[in-house]
Amino acid sequence: MQKLETKLITLCKKGNEVAQMQVYDKYSQAMYTIACHYLSDEDAKDAMQEGFLKAFGHIESYKPEATFGAWLKRIIINQCLDVLKKNKLEFEAVEVSDLQITIENDWQFDTSITKQEILFAVEQISEKHRIVVKLYLLEGYDHEEISDILGIPIKTSRTHLRRGKLQLQELLKQKYNEARY
Repeated sequence: MQKLETKLITLCKKGNEVAQMQVYDKYSQAMYTIACHYLSDEDAKDAMQEGFLKAFGHIESYKPEATFGAWLKRIIINQCLDVLKKNKLEFEAVEVSDLQITIENDWQFDTSITKQEILFAVEQISEKHRIVVKLYLLEGYDHEEISDILGIPIKTSRTHLRRGKLQLQELLKQKYNEARY
C-alpha cells in the first residue's frame, strides 16, 4: 500500500491529473470529515476543495518524514482556519495571570452522556475555544503545534483549552442535572 501511495505522490509531483484524482478519491471523505469539525457543510466542502488545490500546488514541499495523509490534514485544517479568520474570528492573546482556575470535585462525569451529546456540547462552546478544543482533543495536536497553526502564543492555546474545557464541563453538568430530574 505504501509503495502505491509513493508512486501516486511521485506522479502528482509531475502534474499527473489521473494520479491527483486517485489521491483525491482516497482522501476526500476523511478530509471532508475533518473540515466539518470546524465549518458548516458548504464551507467545509469549499475548504476541503481549496485545501486539495493548495496541496497539489505545493506538493513539491511534501517530505515523506510524515505520512501524506497527515501532511494533507494539516493543510485542510489550516484552510478551515483561514475561512474562520476571514469570517473575523480572532484568537486574542490572553495573559495567564488573568485566569482563575477552580476545580470542582463535586461533579463526576456521567457515563450515560453519549459521545454524540459530548460532540454536540463542544459545538455550543465559544468559537475560539471550540477550535482549540477540537485541535487538541479531536485532532491530537499539542499546544506548540496549535500555537503554530493559529499564530498565537502557547500560553494562549493553553488558556483557550482550559476555558473551553470549563465551558464544556458546565454544559455537560447541566445535561447531567437535567437527566437526573
